[in-house]
Amino acid sequence: MHPILPLLKASTFPAIRRNTLTTLQVNLGYRCNQSCVHCHVNAGPTRTEMMDQETIELIPAVLKARSIGVLDLTGGAPELHAQFRPLVERASAMGVKVIDRCNLTILFEEGQHDLAQFLAAQGVEVVASLPCYSLERVDAQRGEGTFDKSIAALQKLNALGYGKPESGLHLHLVYNPQGPALPPEQNALQADYKRELMAHFGIEFNTLFALANMPIQRFGSMLVSKGQFHAYMDLLKHHHRPENLGGVMCRDLISVDWQGRLSDCDFNQQLGLPLAALGDTTDHEQGRPHLRDLLRHDPAGHGVRVADHCYGCTAGQGSSCGGALGT
Repeated sequence: MHPILPLLKASTFPAIRRNTLTTLQVNLGYRCNQSCVHCHVNAGPTRTEMMDQETIELIPAVLKARSIGVLDLTGGAPELHAQFRPLVERASAMGVKVIDRCNLTILFEEGQHDLAQFLAAQGVEVVASLPCYSLERVDAQRGEGTFDKSIAALQKLNALGYGKPESGLHLHLVYNPQGPALPPEQNALQADYKRELMAHFGIEFNTLFALANMPIQRFGSMLVSKGQFHAYMDLLKHHHRPENLGGVMCRDLISVDWQGRLSDCDFNQQLGLPLAALGDTTDHEQGRPHLRDLLRHDPAGHGVRVADHCYGCTAGQGSSCGGALGT
């Protein structure tokens, strides 16, 4: 892949400082049953990086030490980690809300036949990838057969109460554009998704998150190869809205990679941009703060590491892991 960070470092993006830490977003590993062109993690079936047991054990301790209310599990496919279910159970027992960033097709992988039932029993909030409500576009982005499996998975989740009013089981969908363009207006697109998925498949869900594609990793490299990288960056910068700065995820979230190293967000993690130093207990071998540092140090008030890719979270409606800002 093409090196992307050198293209982003010389940036005029505004400075941001952290608020109280409310969400710990943990990448359990890069192994995934899919390999998508827009994936900023470059995940896939051949990746072997997975979080070890010692680091897994730190997660509940940090949740308690920092009074963190949300554990956001991602990957790859986080469900493929052997400790995914025990970790969910421990966090849920602590009263922490658990979010599973789910690609839907994982529900039909070997050993995952009861995954949907497990998620429902634990009250896990599911944020599911579905880049369109048409077969052609989904399969073009994610591989042949992905759409049919995704629809079957959504129906399975609906049957357990997910996305149903008053069930308490929240099901959110994620939209990504197929190429170097901003996503459509989120509320209008959500109305289209709700109408089409109900009419054709009887599917219900709570909210649609419309996310801009980040110009990093696999997607960024593809833009460079096609000569579209600088045009896409110009698009993001031209549509930057300063009012979106107040709602970006890096103000109250910390991202943890599979080795336990900390970044301000998942995108910085993939670029190798570490969190600012926390006291004097950083991981000296890796030269960056580690999950264990959060046991003793509060990151509130620290500055956020920014570069040009940050415009992807403030352009247009703004987006991060939670879709359009202020909606």
